[in-house]
Amino acid sequence: MALLFPAWTCVMGFILGAFVGSFLNMAIYRLPRGKSFFNPSRSFCPNCEHALGAPDLFPILSWLLARGRCRYCDQRIASRYLWVEVLTGSLFAGVWFKYLTETYDPLRAGFSAIMIACLIAVIYIDWELYIIPDELNAAILVTAIAFQALQGNLHGALVGGLTGWGILFGIVLLGRLAFGKDAMGDGDVKMMRGVGAFLGPWLTVGNMAIAVVVGLIGGIAGILIANRSKGSGEAEAANDDDEPMPEATPVPLVLLAGIWYLLCLDVLALFIPPLNKWVHRYFPEESVEEEDDWKPGATTIPFGPYLAAGALICILFGAPIESGLKRYFHVAPDVSSTSEP
Repeated sequence: MALLFPAWTCVMGFILGAFVGSFLNMAIYRLPRGKSFFNPSRSFCPNCEHALGAPDLFPILSWLLARGRCRYCDQRIASRYLWVEVLTGSLFAGVWFKYLTETYDPLRAGFSAIMIACLIAVIYIDWELYIIPDELNAAILVTAIAFQALQGNLHGALVGGLTGWGILFGIVLLGRLAFGKDAMGDGDVKMMRGVGAFLGPWLTVGNMAIAVVVGLIGGIAGILIANRSKGSGEAEAANDDDEPMPEATPVPLVLLAGIWYLLCLDVLALFIPPLNKWVHRYFPEESVEEEDDWKPGATTIPFGPYLAAGALICILFGAPIESGLKRYFHVAPDVSSTSEP
């Protein structure tokens, strides 16, 4: 069956991923800002808001041929639009090769592609705006449960989800008790609940380890860059660390939130308007107000993008990562239940 898709067909995976990346660019802009996906129905320039035509919507090539500028207002278009399409295309090509060429597992290929799309959106939204929309976290959880149900592995989904939730919520609670401030956003807890359900417990631990290493490197690099900017006389950057931080969440509310996310009631609230309205009295919805003046300091580093990056690595290289973890902890691999992501 592997011969059905020879290696060169990975190009098709790249093209498909690039088109998905084009949609993700729209989602990355609209979703956290509360803008409808259907009104306007066509993509538009974020600067002049002119509707884009067919020549503007071809992934990668449109940005390159226009030299990163809008054809209507001549303003620069962020390079993020290009890199999202390139990254999504590359990861889809990797999934195509691993699960349609190297092995033949179309079910895993399809669900891995959906997870990759959600995680790329998480990376760019959280990196820019320091939030992870509830809709994205719900999509990650639903995708994970659906995949594991079709695999007949709901037990693995349950244990993996508990592992992801437990590690992240433990950090949130201990950080609040030990340091008197919020150590991590709730969006990270909700994301790892769904990611853990998809990856299973072993790869969830591996995901966390990768995120810590990558986050440490990225955090140090970010601080060095910020300090260099301060040294060059950028007064605004120099004052970033003076911005007041939001008040710490009361401990009883932290505990209530942990139980709420454990029971997945936040996902139900998205589909039950009265429940959604009630819960947002206590758990403000993660969205962006255009007039928000808060500016993160140099040491304000979102951990969500690193968690999502670790998950992407585990999706593509899960088997050797899980095998390595089990060897490290001297656990005999269970051939019948070893997860493949």
